[in-house]
Amino acid sequence: MQFDPRTYKLTDSGNLGPAALVIGVIGLVLSAVGYFVDARQFFHSYLTGYFFWLSLALGGLFFTMLHHIVGARWSVVLRRISENIMCVLPIMALFAVPLLFGIGELFHWSHSDAVAGDHLLQGKAGYLNTTFFIIRLVAYFVVWIVLTLMLNKISLKQDLGHQPSFTKKMRVISAPGIILFALTVTFASFDWLMSLDPHWYSTIFGVYIFAGSLLGMLSLMTVMVLYLGKNGILDKEITVEHYHDLGKLMFAFIIFWGYMAFSQYFLIWYGNIPEETVWFLHRWESSWKTVSLIIVFGHFVIPFFLLFPRGTKRNPKMLTIIALWILIMHFIDLYWLVLPTLHPHGVHVSWMDITAVIGPGGIFIWYLWRKTAARPLLPVGDPNLEASKRFVNH
Repeated sequence: MQFDPRTYKLTDSGNLGPAALVIGVIGLVLSAVGYFVDARQFFHSYLTGYFFWLSLALGGLFFTMLHHIVGARWSVVLRRISENIMCVLPIMALFAVPLLFGIGELFHWSHSDAVAGDHLLQGKAGYLNTTFFIIRLVAYFVVWIVLTLMLNKISLKQDLGHQPSFTKKMRVISAPGIILFALTVTFASFDWLMSLDPHWYSTIFGVYIFAGSLLGMLSLMTVMVLYLGKNGILDKEITVEHYHDLGKLMFAFIIFWGYMAFSQYFLIWYGNIPEETVWFLHRWESSWKTVSLIIVFGHFVIPFFLLFPRGTKRNPKMLTIIALWILIMHFIDLYWLVLPTLHPHGVHVSWMDITAVIGPGGIFIWYLWRKTAARPLLPVGDPNLEASKRFVNH
C-alpha cells in the first residue's frame, strides 16, 4: 500500500480488496451449492453469517450519528472509517434477498397449518405474517440507507470546503436518525432472530443485539486503524491516544453487553415462565452448554480482564488480538442465537456455517476497502480535525 500524506488518500490500495472479492465469490458459490444439498441448513447458516456482517455495518451508522450528535473531537480522525463501514449497508440490502426465499425454512410462524394449530401463534399472527415481515424488512433498509446516503453526501461535500452548515446538517439528521435507528434495529432483531422461536420473547433482546453489534463494529474499526498504522498510514494522525480511547470504548461495551446478557437471563430465570425458560434450557443442554460457557468466558470474562489494564489499551499488538477475538465471539454469539432452532439437541457444525460467513464477508470487506481507497481517509474539511490529531488522554 502507498499513501499520499498531503491528500490523505491511498495511491495504491494493495491486494486486500481483490483478495477479499475472490474469497467472497468462492464463498457465495459454495453456499449456493449448499442450498441444493440441505436448504434448511443453508438458510440458518446464511442468516447467521449475514446478520454478523449486517450488525457491523449498523454499528458504523450508529457510531457516525453519535459522533455528530455529541460533537466529539477525539473521534474526528476515526469518522471516515465508520462512514466507510456504514456505506456497506446498500450491499447488505442486496444480500437480504436470499432470506426472503427462506422464510418458510427459517420461521415456524410462516406456515398456516402451524398457526392454525397453535393458539399463541394465532395471537401473534397480526405481526408475524409473511407479508408484514417483508414490508418491515424493506422499511428497515429504507431508513438505514437513507440515513447513510444523507450523512455520506454531506461528509463528501465537507471535504471540498468546510461550511458551518454542514456540521449542523449532519447533527440535525443524526438526532432523529438515532431514534429511528433504535426502533428499526430493535424490531429487526425481533423479526430475524427472536421470531425463530415464536413462543419465546424478551423485551431486552433488541438492546442485547445492539450492544453486540456496536462492540463488533468498534473491534472492526480498531483492526482497520491498527492495520493502516502498521503499514505506515495515518500513523501520525491516529496515535496511541486514539487507540487508548478505542480500547476504553470496547471495554465499556463489553460491560454493557454483559449486563444486557445477564439481565435477560436473570429476569427470565426468576420469572420462571415456561415459554421463556425453555429457550435458555435448549442452550444449556448437551453440547450447546459448552457454547454457552464459551460465550460467557470468551465474550465477557476474558476480554474484560485483558482490557482492564491501561497498558493493554495502548499496545497495538494486544489490541489487535483482542479486537479479532471479540469479532470471533460476536459471531459465536449469533451462531448460539440462531442454530439451536435447527439443532436443538446439540451442536452440528456444517461446512455451510463457514461458507455462509466468508461469502457475504468477502464482498463486505471488498466494498469497504473500495470505499476506503476512493476518498480521503480523514474528513479533511472537518473544522475539528487538527484538534483531533493532537488529542491526548488525561
